Amino acid sequence: MVSNFSFLKKSFTRLLMFLPLIFGLLLNPISTNALYPSDPSSVDVLKEDYRGKDLQNTEYVKYDLSSQDLGGTNLQGAYMSVTTAKNSSFKGANMKDLIAYATRFDNADLSDADLTNGELMKSVFDGALIEGTDFTNANLDLSQRKALCSRASGTNSKTGIDTFESLECSGLKGYTPPKPKA
Repeated sequence: MVSNFSFLKKSFTRLLMFLPLIFGLLLNPISTNALYPSDPSSVDVLKEDYRGKDLQNTEYVKYDLSSQDLGGTNLQGAYMSVTTAKNSSFKGANMKDLIAYATRFDNADLSDADLTNGELMKSVFDGALIEGTDFTNANLDLSQRKALCSRASGTNSKTGIDTFESLECSGLKGYTPPKPKA
């Protein structure tokens, strides 16, 4: 009986310690600087021209960046999650340390972009232009890496790194480079 009472006393004490925290979070939730589609102010921001802008460390969560011109932008350290960037241009963009989880880059122009150290898991690059794109140390799904290797070409103008080499295509198990067309 004494041990049950002591257990209840400890549990009650712990609950009392966390109650102010729980009430504080309910009354004043933690805000983030992420751009959510339900945030009307963030929609207005997307109407401006992004080309060449400094968007370092910005966040795009569940956002539609389709057909946006983000060429030459600084997206270093940016975060994209469940975002669509179909038909967008990232030509020559600094995308080092980008985290793009489950982001669609279908038919996007990533030519000459720098995706060094990018965390790109669950992201899809169907039809993306990757001539001269630097993927050095980027973390990609194996299926996407293989698909990108089949069309990898060019050298990044800023880093001097070959796209095929940055994707580590020659080290993929079961990968056979495409044969040159006659």
